Amino acid sequence: MRTYEALGRPSRVSQVKIAGPRGPEELHWVTGWQSDGDGTPCPAYYVPVSDSGEGAAYLLYGGDWGVRFRPLDGDEEWRLESPEQWGEPYLLLGDVADIVVAEQ
Repeated sequence: MRTYEALGRPSRVSQVKIAGPRGPEELHWVTGWQSDGDGTPCPAYYVPVSDSGEGAAYLLYGGDWGVRFRPLDGDEEWRLESPEQWGEPYLLLGDVADIVVAEQ
């Protein structure tokens, strides 16, 4: 279990630039994932956190089942069975420029 010290307020996220199954870093849609039933989408957020004296990093998190990603060019709904989608418990990013804040 990791603990991070938040350095600001959380912001809702819609996209993030990461390397995915297709290879190079590119923007992907992101959602949080929660354990309702077989799992359902929920908001994803990022917050600046301290990074062991190295300065700030950016913690990307979602529901109790973490976050899920899918390519921007896909138009399918969020679902666990999709081979084009994958999940992580959370991500720690080094550059805030890789995060697209959701419109409120």
